[in-house]
Amino acid sequence: MKPLGWWLRHVHELLESSMARALEPESLTRRQWQVLNTIALGARTPAEIDVALAPFGSTSAQLGELRERGWVAETGELTGEGREAHARVEARVEEFRTSVTEGVSDDDYRTTIRTLERCAANLEPA
Repeated sequence: MKPLGWWLRHVHELLESSMARALEPESLTRRQWQVLNTIALGARTPAEIDVALAPFGSTSAQLGELRERGWVAETGELTGEGREAHARVEARVEEFRTSVTEGVSDDDYRTTIRTLERCAANLEPA
């Protein structure tokens, strides 16, 4: 049996490459999607977006790119075009997420998440 670290790395790489393919029709990166979705969920300032996406570092470049596309207004809200794009991409992301867990029962999924949370807690500095 391969160790946990091997599986985490392998699944991470597969998630990244599969998500890239799902977002490709919109010429969107995963980080851009995360910023777009965070704004759709209510974040309005660059600081709020960075807090929500803290594990991924600064999001200023992605926010700038979304503004250049006309999807995010200077007020921090999604434009009409941004809301339409978000709806399209959200549907793709939901399809992607469903495909990732196909054949995994709800109980198995919850157990996996709880196990990973416990492993993370065990590794966090005291």
